[in-house]
Amino acid sequence: MSNNQLSSLLQSLLIIMGVILVALILVLIIILIKRGQKNKKTTTQAVDAVKKEKNTTEVSQYNKQSIFDFMEFEKIEDNMIIQKEGFKYLMVIECQGINYDLMSGLEKVSVEQGFIQFLNTLRQSIQLYTQTRTVNLGSSLNNYRDKIDEIKRRLDQMTARYDQILNSRERINPEELQRLQFEIVKQRNLYNYGVDIVDTTEKMSLNKNILRKYYYIIVPYYAEDISAGKYDKEEIKGLAFSELYTNCQSMIQALGACSINSKILNSKELAELLYVAYNRDESETYELEKALRAGYSELYTTAPDILDKKMKELDDAINERAKILANNVIRDVVVESQKEIEVKEKEEKMDSLVDETAKNLIAGSEKTLGKELTEKSIKMIDEKQAEKEEKANEEKAKRTRSATGRK
Repeated sequence: MSNNQLSSLLQSLLIIMGVILVALILVLIIILIKRGQKNKKTTTQAVDAVKKEKNTTEVSQYNKQSIFDFMEFEKIEDNMIIQKEGFKYLMVIECQGINYDLMSGLEKVSVEQGFIQFLNTLRQSIQLYTQTRTVNLGSSLNNYRDKIDEIKRRLDQMTARYDQILNSRERINPEELQRLQFEIVKQRNLYNYGVDIVDTTEKMSLNKNILRKYYYIIVPYYAEDISAGKYDKEEIKGLAFSELYTNCQSMIQALGACSINSKILNSKELAELLYVAYNRDESETYELEKALRAGYSELYTTAPDILDKKMKELDDAINERAKILANNVIRDVVVESQKEIEVKEKEEKMDSLVDETAKNLIAGSEKTLGKELTEKSIKMIDEKQAEKEEKANEEKAKRTRSATGRK
């Protein structure tokens, strides 16, 4: 091959390589341009999505439906918690606690065997849930106050009856008088005991440290576990209820072997469970019944300012303690005044009470003294009592004449 031919071949190869290089550069430029356009489009879509989400959030933040989305359940029906779109159903078992440490050795072994049996009955996943609630003593205190008022009315009636018997000039039956005195002392002690219980319980309730734990087993059921077939929502709900109820009853029987009493929560108890879970602070002072009557299920609110909340708590504590102090002071003053009145009345009637008590004692000893001696003794006391009254009337008349003469 001559030099000319070799040069021509090399030139051809260079030209071909140049063309290929230019083509590759053009392809690379086209790819970069397309990728830039795609990234720009993606960025634009992302910005639009963010704007759309922001607008949706701004609109839906006042929408009641957004709160139900947050709660993660749709409704409570047929003793079940139904989650969104009915894909999951929950039934809850409430269990009573037992004191394992105070049991004997045989009782502990029995509880452990029962718990093993309970674990063997499980055919699906469960969730154990513990909820701590503050014990609300308001309703109990109101019931106690009503009973104390009833005891006070009965005590006043007995005291008035006792005074009426003592002031009457009729013959008094000692047994009846003694029985009435016993009942008065009994009712007075009962009244003082009830007042002391209410005062102590009110002071305890101010601390808000009286807590109670509730233990629950949450049993789920998924709609996808239903065998193949076309079912509507009502049929799926019925199948879910039947399956959950059967499983819960078998668990309750197994827990019974552990000496644990348990039950399935009804719809109202489920609502209370969720209400306390979502409103821990408010549920201590605002019970579910009051919330439902106030239309709580139709409203939603944001949390109050923490300082305003603390100020309200302080005001409530001040008012409560002021009420207790005022009640205690008024009660002490009333009791003291009543005692002064009783002492004064007894001092004024002391002579007549002595005579009446002496006659009762003599009448009670009639079998020992004899009827004649008893009657003479009582007659002598009556004569002395009449003499005293006559002298008192004469002295009163003299004082009246002296006062009239001075005028």
